[in-house]
Amino acid sequence: MKFYAKYPFLEGAEELVKERNIDLDKLLTDIAYEPARVRGKDRVTEAVEKGVVEDRPLAKEVDQVPEILSYPIARMIVSSSGDRYLISRYALGEAMLLESRLLYESDEDIGIIANELGVDVQKTEKGYLVHFTTYLAATSSIRAKEWKLVNQEIFGGDVRISKEKLARVLRQKLFDKITSELPRKVTDGIIETFGEDAKGFSSKMEAKRKEYAAGELGPIDDASFPPCMRTILTMMRAGENVSHSGRFAITSFLHTIGMSGDKIMELFSTAPDFDPSKSEYQVRHIVGEISGTEYTPPECSTMKSYGICYNPDQLCQREWMTHPLKYYKNQKKYRRGDSKGAPHPEKPLKGGGVRGDDKNDEKDVEDADAES
Repeated sequence: MKFYAKYPFLEGAEELVKERNIDLDKLLTDIAYEPARVRGKDRVTEAVEKGVVEDRPLAKEVDQVPEILSYPIARMIVSSSGDRYLISRYALGEAMLLESRLLYESDEDIGIIANELGVDVQKTEKGYLVHFTTYLAATSSIRAKEWKLVNQEIFGGDVRISKEKLARVLRQKLFDKITSELPRKVTDGIIETFGEDAKGFSSKMEAKRKEYAAGELGPIDDASFPPCMRTILTMMRAGENVSHSGRFAITSFLHTIGMSGDKIMELFSTAPDFDPSKSEYQVRHIVGEISGTEYTPPECSTMKSYGICYNPDQLCQREWMTHPLKYYKNQKKYRRGDSKGAPHPEKPLKGGGVRGDDKNDEKDVEDADAES
């Protein structure tokens, strides 16, 4: 039973509930199932507030039964809201819990879980094999080089990955499973029991989205943005479609200079093809809340290769100007009146060339990535 308490999305957990003859009315109203209802609400609360459903000790059966039952209860709660953003956040929380638990599971149990999530896994001496299409679908939003398919070992269409990477793949599969299944139809009894809770959770998510007004960047100095980032941001605010590489660039740039993931999500919500579940996952990954790695924006040469080096100005042409963060760092210094900052690019350079003190500018902004 402990296994299904840890992974209540498995079919075996549902069978255990049926064997105990626990009908819906009892689950919603019987005092005996109050611990399960409380835990179900906790699952949603933790997902909303922390981005992950917290792990709990499950050594005793008295803890295992409520844990199993809390999973369908949590699904009832978010289904009662019909809020896709809340559903996405909840799914992410459950997926994060799965990943953390899989790192300590046996190969046999991992195989069972993977099979139910639709992933064919083969254990080898040096890791695990999954089909390349499965790998691509689960890692399409990850930009790190070590995740690129060209950098993986492939054997007859299968990709060999570590236990950690397999856990990441299965995390994505559970996220996709939950978001595709919810919201479910809810009865009047479910609404009566959890309707107010659902409204409360939706309100919390809406508050997160409206934490700041679109276009207000707070202490961030958007006047110092490089033209590429200004252009991408303008496109997003205007509701224009922005490429995946453009979204990665602006997300990582804004996060690096101090904007939270929730505020970045607010910007994404203006895009015509905004998908709460996909955007939530991608932003959380880029800012490090999911991946554990905080990504910095691409350097200028990469921006050019992606076709998103928009409207370069004179400052962009400096030999040492190799990164959007260098531009931002330098312009913030100039706007503060720091003599080491290069002049505003709209001001003409003497002789139309490079100033004699460019090397000092370069030295001063070389640490832009780290300090920003």
